[in-house]
Amino acid sequence: MTKQRTVGVLRVVFGLLGLVALTVGYDRDIHTGDAVNFWFYFTDLSNMFAAGVFLYGGIAVLRGRPGVPDLMRGAAVLYLVITGLVYWTLLANTINAQTIVWENDIVHGVMPTVLVIDWLVSPPARRLGFGKASRWLAFPILYLAVSLIRGPIVRWWPYDFLDPTQPGGYTHVTTWSFIVTGVFVVFMLLIVWAGNQLGSSSGSPSSDRSLSTRSA
Repeated sequence: MTKQRTVGVLRVVFGLLGLVALTVGYDRDIHTGDAVNFWFYFTDLSNMFAAGVFLYGGIAVLRGRPGVPDLMRGAAVLYLVITGLVYWTLLANTINAQTIVWENDIVHGVMPTVLVIDWLVSPPARRLGFGKASRWLAFPILYLAVSLIRGPIVRWWPYDFLDPTQPGGYTHVTTWSFIVTGVFVVFMLLIVWAGNQLGSSSGSPSSDRSLSTRSA
């Protein structure tokens, strides 16, 4: 099996794995009366996006077609990296009786890891500019705004560091919002830098790159 086909198969496998985990998580939330809030967790939204990127990109590779644009792939990598980082540093102790451990490990551990590996194994076809990559920040900022507006209305916040009813109130929320935003920026820069370094130093084209040159 060639590298391209291996990459394609693995993308499809992990894309499906992500969807299975999300489906199981949603089914749990339906039975616990939390189905609406499922759609307001950054973890779930970012994993949906990543699973879609993997599935589309994997199928495209297997069919010999251009894959997902690198700018979109990079966004998926960033969102999943932050999902994993925030969970394992701030939220890992929030596991309760309703937590499905294997599903939790997939969306917070497996998916972030394989997205990073995929980015490193198949770096961007062309150098990414930091200006274009800054568009990746639009979704997290929008997510933050929606969470802060919706929270007081429904009296529910997806994460403790966004909950102004916690000790410290809005000062606590503002502080952590700036910290997490700063982490997004730092990892955005690292992802772009790593992709550009590996893409320019690689002697052979990535799966997505080689397919795009054969698509005419």
